[in-house]
Amino acid sequence: MSITLIRDARVLTQDAAGTEYACASILVDGQRIAALGPGVDHPAPDRVIDARGMLAMPGLINGHFHSPGNLMCGALTDMPLELFMLFEVPPGGEGRVDARLAYVQTLLGALEMLKGGVTAVHDDPYHNPAPEPEVVSAIMRAYADAGLRATVSINHPNRAEPDKYPYLAGLLPPATIAAMRATRLWSAAEITDLYRWFHATWHGAADGRLRVAVSNSAPQRVSDDYFGALSDFSRSHDLPFDIHMLETRLQRVYGQEVLGRSLIQDVRARGFLDERMLVIHAIWVDQDDIDALGEAGCTVAHNPVCNLKIGSGVMPFRRLVRRGVPIALGTDERNTDDSVNLWGAMKMAGLIHKIAERDDRDWPSAAEVLGCATRGGARGMRLAGQIGELSVGAQADLILVDLDTLPFTPLNDLKRQLVFCETGASVRLTMVAGEVVVENGRVLTVDEAALKAEARELALEHADALAATTSAARTLEPHYRAMLERAARVDVGMERRAGPMFP
Repeated sequence: MSITLIRDARVLTQDAAGTEYACASILVDGQRIAALGPGVDHPAPDRVIDARGMLAMPGLINGHFHSPGNLMCGALTDMPLELFMLFEVPPGGEGRVDARLAYVQTLLGALEMLKGGVTAVHDDPYHNPAPEPEVVSAIMRAYADAGLRATVSINHPNRAEPDKYPYLAGLLPPATIAAMRATRLWSAAEITDLYRWFHATWHGAADGRLRVAVSNSAPQRVSDDYFGALSDFSRSHDLPFDIHMLETRLQRVYGQEVLGRSLIQDVRARGFLDERMLVIHAIWVDQDDIDALGEAGCTVAHNPVCNLKIGSGVMPFRRLVRRGVPIALGTDERNTDDSVNLWGAMKMAGLIHKIAERDDRDWPSAAEVLGCATRGGARGMRLAGQIGELSVGAQADLILVDLDTLPFTPLNDLKRQLVFCETGASVRLTMVAGEVVVENGRVLTVDEAALKAEARELALEHADALAATTSAARTLEPHYRAMLERAARVDVGMERRAGPMFP
């Protein structure tokens, strides 16, 4: 194992005590931090990195992501989630996904993250029309080759499209409903078998960098036995359990109109809500939902840019934090954030809640936002104390940020300038598990130029399929809009969007 000495950096540890050093050194032995602080040295390190004028800090953690959208940045018109998904993951499927396409698009996002100082990602890839082992393995190989730390699930619902929404079955033409119900749905046994293979093949691969999570997609998208099987697998292997809940107003209406209670209360009543669960979005939640999340020990993944792009609303950040709910920060998809720049998500998280909270003392501080992008993400991946902080024994997942750049000139407040001024352009080095994977803007693990060239070719080849998906979506769009308009007339007892607040 190699030994690296990072010498004379300003250090922001993000540890539980909030330790900072004006000048300190970090000794990395193999994958982990062996020593940290002023005066740390080693008689014969394999490499010495002069970090004078640099900030050493934990690598950022992208707490929620969908890699299959990586070729689609800027590709789709902004519209509500229920319409957006018609153009992204059409209910009839979009043909078999090529494993090479999956590999390239995953690697493309991984490189953008690494160059921007993200050292770990919690990826929830969706598979449409169905997951295939070679595609799942292609995603994992991409993360292995890139050098990024990744916790990855398999997102595959198993309910027919009309059953996922309120009112839709009464709005679609009978022939369309019949076609949707004819789609083959996976059984609980099939998804469990796939997860057994996935866990046995990939959990702990790449010297522990790659880990498996379980995904339920969303409670309204899966059958009861499917949900139970996924929850059991998560519990038996102590894996994160990813689940989208109350992302949109329509989902709030679904709970009221179909279940008679909110989705979170329904999941709780069925015994599935616990500390393994990463609840994604949690926008249209009330205080009872927030209390349930806090009591269960769930983590919430906050995706502020995505939430604005598709008009979902503003998550009640302060109420969740006040109830003790840990918050991870994510970019969601490269077609809903249009990038995988977690610095942009941090800045948005630091800004958007200012229009949601009247009392400025309830606005998120820069320190809180940084915590979401580091320790919060680690908590969501069930890796608290191992990543997201610089401490002895933790994984050596860290970045060096050049403080002699315009975002830090003059340097008035380090944390505020990291959140509100930095864009990722000042990142000079990215290290994952003790290996330098990006240095001075150059990726060291793969040929970036060749990757980009292949991604452009694949995007052109995929253009016809995207056009066909768009055409099919346009046919369905009026019926889905009618569903949204009907739901808009239902009183849900809360507002999470700014529009109706103004005359």
